Amino acid sequence: MTKERVVTLTVPASPEYVDLIRLTLYGIASKLKFSFEDIEDMKVAVSEACNNAVLHAYGGEDGKIEVQFTTDNEQLSISVKDFGRSFTVEESKESPAMHGKSIDEIQSGGLGLYLMQALMDHVEVTQEGGTTVTLTKKRMKTEETA
Repeated sequence: MTKERVVTLTVPASPEYVDLIRLTLYGIASKLKFSFEDIEDMKVAVSEACNNAVLHAYGGEDGKIEVQFTTDNEQLSISVKDFGRSFTVEESKESPAMHGKSIDEIQSGGLGLYLMQALMDHVEVTQEGGTTVTLTKKRMKTEETA
């Protein structure tokens, strides 16, 4: 039986807290024995999700980001939730940016959703009381982790 573990971190939607989320991810992924390359990919993907929330969800007003790290023996899922203005997946297909912004309006990123999809095994976006981006990376089986 696989035991699922959950770590939740809630931080202000401010750029200086994205590093705290990345450090937490590094600690959890290291304990799960993810490869250095996989950890770096996850850090980039999580940074993109967090940056979108910081830059676009609250329209310059104070807000928060809730990050949930869910682990089991086979994968790590990271959910980045903001409680601000949502966007639709259809909008993101027309314009690769999030929260209804066009690529020209994005200060950093702009291709964030596509980058997240390239770096992670599965990406899911839901809108309910804000936007939640769930990023999942499967663990590679090695002799050490089998």
